[in-house]
Amino acid sequence: MLTADDSLRALLARQLLLERAELPVPRALERLCGLQTQHAPSGYLGLHARLTGFDRAELTAMLHDGRVVQAWAMRSTIHMLARRDHPAFTAAVRAEQRADWLRLRRELTADDMAAAATAVAELLADGPLRQAEITAGLTARALPAGAFPGVQHWIDLVRVPPAGTWDSPRAHVYGLAPAGRTLAEPDPAAARAELAGRYLRAFGPASAPDVARFAGWPVGVARAALAGSAPRRFTGEDGAELFDVARAPLPDRGTPLPVRFLGPFDAVLLLGHAARARILPREHRHHVFATTRPRSAPTFLLDGRVAGTWTHRDGRIETVPFAELRAADARAVAEEAERLAAWHAS
Repeated sequence: MLTADDSLRALLARQLLLERAELPVPRALERLCGLQTQHAPSGYLGLHARLTGFDRAELTAMLHDGRVVQAWAMRSTIHMLARRDHPAFTAAVRAEQRADWLRLRRELTADDMAAAATAVAELLADGPLRQAEITAGLTARALPAGAFPGVQHWIDLVRVPPAGTWDSPRAHVYGLAPAGRTLAEPDPAAARAELAGRYLRAFGPASAPDVARFAGWPVGVARAALAGSAPRRFTGEDGAELFDVARAPLPDRGTPLPVRFLGPFDAVLLLGHAARARILPREHRHHVFATTRPRSAPTFLLDGRVAGTWTHRDGRIETVPFAELRAADARAVAEEAERLAAWHAS
């Protein structure tokens, strides 16, 4: 039996939020199963919270040279991924994403999308282009410009820096993924098993519906993917069957839970694993996610759970706790805020 507190500690340990790790950026992204980055600076903030001595310029350089890529992946959302994970992760979700796209855009057929994908590949053969240039190219070929967002489910595209970096967050320049030009297409079933196991290592233990929500799969696909990748079993407080991989951390209940500051869209707060661990108290969810804001609010963790929001203003980190903090907790939050402010200033 795993309690919510057990799940919380497992989630934080696997997401490198109990103790900052000394890892190269690509290795950290592999451990984390990528970082969700609809807002590009979120990836930088996420790595600052998880790694010792993380340097923004290092990640930007890796985006430039392709060791880290930004692309649509799980749940049709933008992720920062280690280069070698990109082919398998996109292959694992491609069939479901194509079907979802065609259901949402009934005016487009599979033939339309195949033609648009061929045209986009030709447009990008000589190098990256802005989205407006790509859609104009589709229109010039008498193809629907509205097909472009879904093209990323038919061919592997990446966001090309300096777009989609700390200094230029808007990710509107696209190119062909280098790995897609040189590697054979991964076997979809093997890719799904790989993604399921990697999710458990990064966010587990988890149920089949948790895995399905993360990947964007039907639950039956998730169960099939888990069949060969999850040797451990647990039961959640709600009676759900939870799957896990061997030797993944399950910290004991005395493990300290340090203050950490997270950026918008950090996946540790999203989906089934977040609900199971109760990392974001339900009564405070509206402070973090609101349809009136373009992205979720940056948050800070205290005792392992979201205890407030923060902003960076005039060189300082300003915090807004959900409730009055004890003196010792206020000091711990202030110390971590100073660390984050110094990193911003660097």
